[in-house]
Amino acid sequence: MRKKTVTSVLAGLLLGAALTGCTGEGGHDEELSADALLDEAHRTMGRLKTVTIASSTTGAAGSSYSSRQTTDLRGRCTNKITWTEGGSLEQIRIDDTDYVRPDRVYLDRWSGGKAAGGKAQDRWIKTPAANAKPGDGLVDCTWPFSAFGKAVKGDRTEIGGRPAVALRVTDEADEAEAEAKGTYTFYVATEGKPYLLEVRYKGTDYRSTTAFSAFDEPLGVRAPSGDDVLDAADAADAG
Repeated sequence: MRKKTVTSVLAGLLLGAALTGCTGEGGHDEELSADALLDEAHRTMGRLKTVTIASSTTGAAGSSYSSRQTTDLRGRCTNKITWTEGGSLEQIRIDDTDYVRPDRVYLDRWSGGKAAGGKAQDRWIKTPAANAKPGDGLVDCTWPFSAFGKAVKGDRTEIGGRPAVALRVTDEADEAEAEAKGTYTFYVATEGKPYLLEVRYKGTDYRSTTAFSAFDEPLGVRAPSGDDVLDAADAADAG
């Protein structure tokens, strides 16, 4: 989930799309098929050195959460996920190490109890990145910028003030059930590099919006101060 020609793709939650730098009226995206735009976008997003990814997801029952990740798409990134019901979880990943900071509300929710006096929690927990598991709220710094499905061109629009074209994508294997399973709409920049600007998903179980920005800007990911870090082996004793 941008150049002279292009648009793009993403997998799972999102994927990259874009248009390769065009100046003047119209754009090369008008000359290419939707599938060709997806292929170009895949290559463009895959060459990024850094990017910021902001997402919001709402379930059918109304529960929702949002996240903001800044990453080098390799081994260094930061992420913060916040739930509307309360609680947040921050993460800094530097290669093989995660620094994780849950707030007090998050800890109370997952422990089923409540800390006496509502004491704030501002310590980071240091743990091997290999310990991260699906569903624990931690992210991988990489991102699946790979083409998939069947694309159809949509309307031209603006995303964050930037001209873009919409691409509606369905999974070829599930095309007959696309409406039931959900659809992705990728918005790709039609001026300058063909960046993927936004991906929207709408399905029966949930809907989400993911925005991409800060392309190739300095990353600045650093480990927390040692005084603020608690080793995972001692985390159970943290107050």
